[in-house]
Amino acid sequence: MARPLLWLALLCGASLTFATTCAGIRLELTHVDAKENCTAEERMRRAAERTHRRLASMGGGVTAPVRWGGASQHIAEYLIGTPPQRAEAIVDTGSNLVWTQCSLCRPAGCFRQSLPYYDPSRSRTDRAVACVDAACALGFETRCGRDGRTCAVDTGYGGGDISGVLGTEAFTFQSEETVSLAFGCVTASRLVRGFLNGVSGIIGLGRGALSLVSQLGATRFSFLNISYCLTPYLRGTISTSHLFVGAAGGGLDAGGGAAPVTTVPFAENPREAPFSTFYYLPLVGLSVGDARLAVPATAFALRQVAPGVWAGGALIDSGAPFTLLVDAAYRAVRAELVRQLGGGVVPPRTEGWDLCVARGDAGRLVPPLVLHFGGSGGGDLVVPPENYWGPADDATDCMALLSSEALNATTLPLMKETTIIGNYMQQDMHLLYDLDKGVLSFQPADCSSV
Repeated sequence: MARPLLWLALLCGASLTFATTCAGIRLELTHVDAKENCTAEERMRRAAERTHRRLASMGGGVTAPVRWGGASQHIAEYLIGTPPQRAEAIVDTGSNLVWTQCSLCRPAGCFRQSLPYYDPSRSRTDRAVACVDAACALGFETRCGRDGRTCAVDTGYGGGDISGVLGTEAFTFQSEETVSLAFGCVTASRLVRGFLNGVSGIIGLGRGALSLVSQLGATRFSFLNISYCLTPYLRGTISTSHLFVGAAGGGLDAGGGAAPVTTVPFAENPREAPFSTFYYLPLVGLSVGDARLAVPATAFALRQVAPGVWAGGALIDSGAPFTLLVDAAYRAVRAELVRQLGGGVVPPRTEGWDLCVARGDAGRLVPPLVLHFGGSGGGDLVVPPENYWGPADDATDCMALLSSEALNATTLPLMKETTIIGNYMQQDMHLLYDLDKGVLSFQPADCSSV
């Protein structure tokens, strides 16, 4: 069998069983545009469209903040069931549930996907979860079904919602290595067209109890790390990215010639779902080059506005392409860039871009963007120009940041107060989520060689 696009290698010793000696799993991620013959400008446009589609779909009845996920760019393939069946997934730090569409999909009730639907009737290891089982009470994504016996899943995303039944199944991550996971066997998908780019479902890596991270932590490891390094997707050839989930390994390079590491604490998470899912960071300010912007720390603060309801905050997300800034921060960044770039600013030639320079000038003229973090031991993350600017067309490079005002008029207003650090800003950056110590570390890296 050909090696799947997602290779979750169990990093164990001599034992062929998934035991406590295992260090974790390594995932190979393929970018959605890797097989397309696209120019850098076309990839930039596609990333912008995915970002706008994701934001535009957040209106009309969606809980704020929405349970983030989908419309991403990093696609993975894995094996499910016994004998194994192929499935694809978006790997997403902004949601919890592991799910795939199933052959039980109601007529016209599921979206088209590239691979056949997972068929539980063909698997010897598929098990339904009952309402009385402990797994049915693990997350806000589950409830007792209408029959009063079977545990159901029902959750929403920026582009709609999915529903089905909760089961357990063997997930094969290497040719002879498997682990049993609780997952959603989805029978109805009400997602906007193109939301998942034709893949089968999502692998959630959020903080909730049903995420891959939490399930492995509860059954295999005393603590877990998440580490990933995303390769740039505007280069001629898009290299494979890597993600590691485990108790050890996947660490940053501590060698003498290594790039400096910035470590910041995670902000304290709300206990209420869905806010408890996200990885919030204590962002307190921004600089453009050496110029500290007059944006108060309160612009990024997470606060409770009603019982069980939170607003604001800054979160990091592997699924969102471009970074979303609260409008006050966006306007301050834009104004300072205009001041520093002076005569280098040119009018946008393509609709949808706000601030541009001549093609090829971004690397020479645009200063780095600095994110300042608070909390105990908080540091500064220096974002190079290529991680927040890109080629919009053959004549211009443009800023790849969005204002929260880009959210449509029907969006619930609380979402307009949230800053989201997207994956374009994380390219060629090795990130380590140390969930035991409660810190996130960044290190510049050549992710194609990690």
